[in-house]
Amino acid sequence: MSSPVAALLHYPFDPASRAARLALGEARVEFSESPVKPWEPDCILGQVNPTGMPPVVRTLLDGRTLTLCELGAILGWIEDSARGPLLMPVDPVERAETRRLTAWFERRFNDEVNAVLLHERLEKAILKLGPPDARGLRQGREALRQHLAELEDLLKGRDWLSGRRMTQADLIAAAHFSVMDYFSEMPWASFPALKAWYAPIKSRPSFRPLLGDRFPGVAPPVHYADLDF
Repeated sequence: MSSPVAALLHYPFDPASRAARLALGEARVEFSESPVKPWEPDCILGQVNPTGMPPVVRTLLDGRTLTLCELGAILGWIEDSARGPLLMPVDPVERAETRRLTAWFERRFNDEVNAVLLHERLEKAILKLGPPDARGLRQGREALRQHLAELEDLLKGRDWLSGRRMTQADLIAAAHFSVMDYFSEMPWASFPALKAWYAPIKSRPSFRPLLGDRFPGVAPPVHYADLDF
């Protein structure tokens, strides 16, 4: 068996880490995984990434260590290393749309949804800050539904988020939604176009390892690992 091409430092329930795992899987990059806990003072991430945030990929390039800090750098390396367009479309309009959607999740979705909803459902449990706050949950859920409604409208006229083929925007969105889904926060029944888009991504080989992740003390809903949900 050949040695892994890359080593990934990640936190299993960090959406960016999940997107990195999906992208590496889609690119068929052999990689080893080292789950980390970014909130711990002695976490190795502090030694390799100035921000202390996952994901980080380490690999070798011409005998030198190449450290790729966070999702943007990892996606760029994957695309640069591919023999042709892989997770970015060729069409300039669809490339621009992919970048727009990627920025949407990096900024708006993180700020308006994750910073509220995942703080209540995930961070509070990790840091032992008490139970989720009802007001915070309500605020996060309202923001989530607003984002989902925009994407639902987008998908009514497209096969994939950016257009005619799957791109990194689809993987990033699916990574975010998979975390929300684990914590039973995805109202799939209200967004049939999104559900129809998510199902084939969830069925891809790159997605299977994510379905095995478990958060201590929280069981996922029954449909979480069901490919025919």
